[in-house]
Amino acid sequence: MAREVLYLKIANTIQEQIFSKTLKIGDKLPSIRAFQKLHNVSMNTIKQAFLELESKSLIESRPKSGFYVSKTSNRKLLIPSMNKLKLSEQKMTSEDLITKVFDSLSDKDITRFSIGVPDPSLLPIAKLNKGLAKVVRNLAESGTSYEPVQGSANLRRNVAKWAIVLEGKLTEDDFVTTSGAMNAIFNCLMAVTKRGDTIAIESPVYFGIIQIAQNMGLNIIELPTHPTTGVDLEALKKVIHKVDVCCFMSNFSNPLGSLMPDANKKELVKLLTYHNIPLIEDDLYGNLFFGTVRPKPCKYYDEAGIVMWCGSVSKTLAPGYRVGWVAPGKFKDKIIRQKMAQTVCMPSLYQEVIADFLEHGRYDHHLRTLRSTLYTNSLNFQRTIEDHFPENTKISQPQGGSFLWLELDKSIDTAVLYDKAIQQKIGFAPGRIFTQHDQYNNCMRLNFGLEWKEKVELDLKRLGQLVKNSL
Repeated sequence: MAREVLYLKIANTIQEQIFSKTLKIGDKLPSIRAFQKLHNVSMNTIKQAFLELESKSLIESRPKSGFYVSKTSNRKLLIPSMNKLKLSEQKMTSEDLITKVFDSLSDKDITRFSIGVPDPSLLPIAKLNKGLAKVVRNLAESGTSYEPVQGSANLRRNVAKWAIVLEGKLTEDDFVTTSGAMNAIFNCLMAVTKRGDTIAIESPVYFGIIQIAQNMGLNIIELPTHPTTGVDLEALKKVIHKVDVCCFMSNFSNPLGSLMPDANKKELVKLLTYHNIPLIEDDLYGNLFFGTVRPKPCKYYDEAGIVMWCGSVSKTLAPGYRVGWVAPGKFKDKIIRQKMAQTVCMPSLYQEVIADFLEHGRYDHHLRTLRSTLYTNSLNFQRTIEDHFPENTKISQPQGGSFLWLELDKSIDTAVLYDKAIQQKIGFAPGRIFTQHDQYNNCMRLNFGLEWKEKVELDLKRLGQLVKNSL
């Protein structure tokens, strides 16, 4: 029996025991090794089964103690459906709908379930301002001079030191700074593709990836993506002969919040290395994990330099600073030459502020607080959605990040619903903008990176009522 079927079979068995109250809230599960011996399977299979259960908030990990049945294990709603591979279907554009969503951001009275950045109340703005004043005093010429094309050596050194998840595999010389993660992804695509090439991406996927690919004249293959475990590698294998480059978000994808298991990441890198296909890895949300350990990126398994690891602080610390980076592997020299032709260098001031924030431990402290807040928010959102949205609503179960993906009744068009919600000062991201095909019309993405307060809770309830009224 295939490993994928095995881990789901084991997960479903435990799930049934939880639903039947054979396993009760707070009960400790046998260890991973005990389950491995019981089912006579690999450790990775059991880990994937536990990951599936964690993603549904059925079990939770406690440091140095093991796994327990979670307090949220009485969850009522299913996870969203997984889409199918589409190759010949006619493409469509959602530019007008994307513009409509972004135009609404200028209205401060709208509750922004739509935008994908943390609420300012969750950011250490005062500390950043102190850091900015310090840098202006100490930086040569107050940051007005050019810096090396590769980027601030101080920032690159601190990013390399801070990225302990890679266990010392990267040094400051492996990084190039960029104007945020999207600029990093654009530079990566410029380095490895030409017009007419084919890119494989997740589906649903952040609309910015589709926009970049379309503007560059690339053909796009949207791969089926499981809301828990990410890209379907079997689907990728079926079209691998057509693919020139892949762009995936392996850790807490936008909008699904899926987390690719380590075994899948390793298999993916091995597959792409064999076919010599570059992987652009957008690890923008990797630091926003709800578990005990930061998940490894695909870059960790990269021995041939084909993985171009992109990151930034736009979703965790300072969206407007536009400070990002890429570890582009064997494509580094080409990325640097492109940067020289495009911008010469990045503004040094904000890079130094972020470097200072990283160096003295403030970023770690901030992330611990932010992760705790986001996890609590995700549970508050899920509870409210279960209580106030229709019973057939399906909802993702992210293990990190800041998004929930909702699949509503097929009769509901969330593009139409969006107009009704905006009239009541409630914003969200309609599902149609996360694809190039005619799908996800009954889906929406909600950002739970807000300050949980009475108005936010009330507006989420009101949105649920709007959904009910649309049935």
